[in-house]
Amino acid sequence: MTRFVLTNGLIFDGRGEPSVGDIAMEDGLVVDVGSGLDGDESIDCTGKLVTPGLFDCHVHFMVDGDFSPNTHADTPFSLRFYLAAERMKRTLLAGVTTVRDAGGSDLGIKEARDLGLIQGPRMQISLTMLSQTGGHGDSWQVSGGHMPGLMDEHPGCPDPIVNGPDEMRKKVRELVRAGADVIKCATSGGVLSTRSNPQHPHFSSDELDTMVAEANAAGLFVMAHAQAAQGIKNAIRAGIRSIEHGIWLDDEAIEMMLEAGTYLVPTLIAPMGVLDAADAGMDLPEPVVNKARAVVRDHRESVGRAIEAGVKIAMGTDSGVSRHGQNMRELGEMAKLGMTPLQVFESSTSIAAELMGIEDEVGTLRPGMAADVVIFSGDDFDVSELGPRVETVIQAGSVVT
Repeated sequence: MTRFVLTNGLIFDGRGEPSVGDIAMEDGLVVDVGSGLDGDESIDCTGKLVTPGLFDCHVHFMVDGDFSPNTHADTPFSLRFYLAAERMKRTLLAGVTTVRDAGGSDLGIKEARDLGLIQGPRMQISLTMLSQTGGHGDSWQVSGGHMPGLMDEHPGCPDPIVNGPDEMRKKVRELVRAGADVIKCATSGGVLSTRSNPQHPHFSSDELDTMVAEANAAGLFVMAHAQAAQGIKNAIRAGIRSIEHGIWLDDEAIEMMLEAGTYLVPTLIAPMGVLDAADAGMDLPEPVVNKARAVVRDHRESVGRAIEAGVKIAMGTDSGVSRHGQNMRELGEMAKLGMTPLQVFESSTSIAAELMGIEDEVGTLRPGMAADVVIFSGDDFDVSELGPRVETVIQAGSVVT
């Protein structure tokens, strides 16, 4: 068994202040953290920053910054899975070693990674996003047809539309049967759906209560696409674990999140990605572009107030809306809204692991944890331009780059 050691790096172990030291790894796990450690192989990390592998709690591997209906319609169904594999590798090379796929990826993609057939981050998958009729996940158009998209129904991905508690109970059980690790729902409309209003709340309290009860019975958490203030509050009252986006958080919603311990996954670069795509000439419906332009300022102001109040923040980008591999942009945007660099790194490692319920496996660098590590050039904590600083990525003790 090979003992692999990283020496003399400035180690941020996922919590607290960094310090210079060594990390020893064997059989895919961290076995020792200290100074003067020896091993069979080593990397000198003098003058470099060493952190746990980073998390992205909101990605979509089945799309890559081009979510125009024509692109979906013109892409062969099976090609999507090959494209997802390349995007997963790109994400891993960017320093993200664990993700939640918030809709699109099915169990086959996750198992292909786990079997070593493709390279990518460790994954939790939601399969799809449960939506009411006319909600954010409803692809129906006024022509009577359906807009092709990343969460279209297929044998590995149940239809997402559900109405009423009885249907909700059955649908959650279908998702569990199909391999979901987390249940995702939309408690408000959204930007990328032409027929829904982001400021409208979706699902009734009895529907949400049933969903959470069924998910909890299966040992799963629930994540909510939630942009409208009322939709956010409804999600918190139902016991949903994380609010995704949080564009219109009001003071009451923030206080409710603090009291309930609800996490916020900001996805700050998501609306920026929509506008980047529109500016690049992508064929997007006009209502989508207009909504994206309208939410950017409100989104940042809302997240900034949540940060100031002390809401638990877990890093998530909504990558897929923007291109995969740009995940580190989110960390710089988080810092612009008032988070210290250490807080940004905690949100991207240990706090994200807590959100996903896997803090005993990944997210910190201590004995017994998975040996997922990123080595950054330079030993400072400037998060404004982290992407180019990713020098070495280690997953389960093996060097990826």
